[in-house]
Amino acid sequence: MKKPLNAAKFLVAKAASDGPFRQRLLAKPKETIETELGVTMADSHEIRVHENTDTVTHLVLPPQSRRSEEEREAARTGVASLEYLRKTMHDPAPDIRPPAEQPATVQAGSPAPAALAAAGRESIRRGLAFLDSVVDENGAWHCIRFSTADPDIPRHFERPAFVSAFCALALESCGEARARAICSRTRQYLVDTIEYPGLWRYYRHLPRDLDSSSLCSLVIVNHPWIVLGRNVPRMLANRDEQGRFLTWLLEEGEPDVVSRFRIEADPVVNANVIACLGDHPETREAQAWLTDLIAEGRVEGSSKWYPDAVATYYATARAMVRARPALEGLRPVLADAILGLRDGEEGFGNILSTAQAVSALDDIGCLEKANVKRLAERLIGSQHEDGSWPELLAFGDQTLRWGTVGQIGHGSESMTTAFCIEALERLIEILAA
Repeated sequence: MKKPLNAAKFLVAKAASDGPFRQRLLAKPKETIETELGVTMADSHEIRVHENTDTVTHLVLPPQSRRSEEEREAARTGVASLEYLRKTMHDPAPDIRPPAEQPATVQAGSPAPAALAAAGRESIRRGLAFLDSVVDENGAWHCIRFSTADPDIPRHFERPAFVSAFCALALESCGEARARAICSRTRQYLVDTIEYPGLWRYYRHLPRDLDSSSLCSLVIVNHPWIVLGRNVPRMLANRDEQGRFLTWLLEEGEPDVVSRFRIEADPVVNANVIACLGDHPETREAQAWLTDLIAEGRVEGSSKWYPDAVATYYATARAMVRARPALEGLRPVLADAILGLRDGEEGFGNILSTAQAVSALDDIGCLEKANVKRLAERLIGSQHEDGSWPELLAFGDQTLRWGTVGQIGHGSESMTTAFCIEALERLIEILAA
C-alpha cells in the first residue's frame, strides 16, 4: 500500500466508514496503525485514540515547547542570535588539513576487483572508526562554519540537526554494525531536537525550515508525528504560486531574520521535500519544475544553499528512489548530466562531489557506466591516515555577504567521510559481483 500523504486524515476517514477498523483503532491504536500503514513505531511513544460523541468532546493540546517563554522571546528579538554567535566564538575549529596524496592513474597490473573491494571494505571500517570518535555521544554530528571569502576569519564548530540528518542518510547505506550504532544515536538526537508537529530549525534564532525538516523526517521516518503526517499540512502550506516549496517557514511569533533575503525555490530543498512527502498530486508541480530545470541544463548556479550541480543531482536521485515513481522520467537525463561532468581522472571534481556523483549514479542504475575501479581507487587514496576524508564545502549560503564575514560555508571531515563511505559501499557492490 502506498503511504497516504496525511496518514492521520486517512485513518480518521477509514474509521468513519469501517466499523471493525474503528473498534480495532480504539482498542489497540498503535498496533492497528502499524498494521494498516506497514510501519513500526518506537516502543517509547504511546498513541491514544479518543472518540468524540454527542455528549463528549475532546480538545487536543499540542505539546509544550522545550524552550521557555524567555528563550522564545530572545529568539524573536534577535538576542539568541547574538548569544549564539558569542558562544560559538568559544568553540573554535582547527585549521583545515591538506588533502591526502592522490593515487596514481590506474595502470596495468593494478589490484583485481576483488582485492579492490576488500581494500574498500577496510577503508570503510577505518572511516567508521573515525566517525565513532567524532560524532557526539548524544548522536550529534558537527560541521565547521567558515568564510569561503577569507580563510583568515576564525572557523567554528556547530551541531545543527540538519547536518546530523544529512550525514545519517548517507551512512544508512552501510551495513556495518558500527554504522548502525552511529545512526541509532543520531536518530535519538533528532528525536530530542524535533519541534511539534515534526519540524526542525538550523539555528534556534532562525525560523524552522523545510530542508532541515525534510531530511530529519527521512531519518526518523517511524516517529509517530512523521508516520501520521502531522507536519504535512504545514509543509504543503509553504509553497509558492507555482507549487514550488519555499525554504523558510515564516510564522507569527517566530524569528524573522530571513525575510529580507528570502530567495526561494531552491532545487535541492525541493528534491528533499519530494523525497520526504512522496509522489502525490501536491508535489507534482515541484517535480515538474525540478524536471524542467535539469532537462534544460539550468542547474548550475540555481541553488542558493548548495555549491554545485552534483549536489542537486545527488538530492534528485535520492528523491527518485525514496518517492517512486516521482521524477522517473528524469532517469536518462540525469545519467547523461552526471556522466558529462567526468574529469580527466574519471572523477567528478573534488572527492566530495565525486562521492555524491557515485551514489547518484547508483540510485538511477547507471553506476556501471562510470569507471568503477578508478573511482574506488580515488576514494581509497584520498583517505587520511586517521580514517577521515578531507573537509570540503558541503553547503552554505552562496549569495550573501555578512559584512566582513564574507560568504558562509559549512563542511567537515566527518561530513565528507559519511558521503565517501556511502559511495564506497555502492562501488564495492559492483566490484565484488
